[in-house]
Amino acid sequence: MNKTNSSANSAKVASPQINNEIGESLIRMLQYKNHRICLHSFQVANYAVSTAAQMRLPKEEIERIRLAAVLHDIGQLSVPNSIITKLPYLSTREMSLYRNHCEAGAAMLENIEEFKDLVPYIRFHHEQWDGKGYPKRLKGVNIPLGARIIAVANHYDRFINPCEQNWAKTKKEAVRELNNIAGTVLDPDAVKAFINALG
Repeated sequence: MNKTNSSANSAKVASPQINNEIGESLIRMLQYKNHRICLHSFQVANYAVSTAAQMRLPKEEIERIRLAAVLHDIGQLSVPNSIITKLPYLSTREMSLYRNHCEAGAAMLENIEEFKDLVPYIRFHHEQWDGKGYPKRLKGVNIPLGARIIAVANHYDRFINPCEQNWAKTKKEAVRELNNIAGTVLDPDAVKAFINALG
């Protein structure tokens, strides 16, 4: 990416407030590595906050979910761009490397006192309601609620955001997709709250 494009991209995305120098540095690194992932993270954070508010969670928990959503893909700093650009068409080995981004992101933050409460949300945002997700195959309410909320927002943004997939869906199609996987991939209560918040 040349300097002109980098500056243009930086102007398009306002970095959310993190109030932590290390967190801000990680976000800047992610933005330099892959602007699309960074934009996706900010959008997921917005959706996750709206969903958490719809579920009437305490203000402090909503803030934890917001920060975790901003940082949920920070582990992709450890994934080669050659793999990221091939998604979703990955070999078994490449998929294994990609899936490790959940654990990598959690490991980056686990010794930072301000972020310790966020680690489970980041580690488990690819777990599934039916227990078929990763990295630990957690099931149902064994998945932290913050991770379940981020998972719904993550799925929706990847359905609807043309920079994240080659087959962007309309809002109506994306909502239908969420309803189709509620109760299997996603927490049905979190999906309901998300859709209500979406309006």
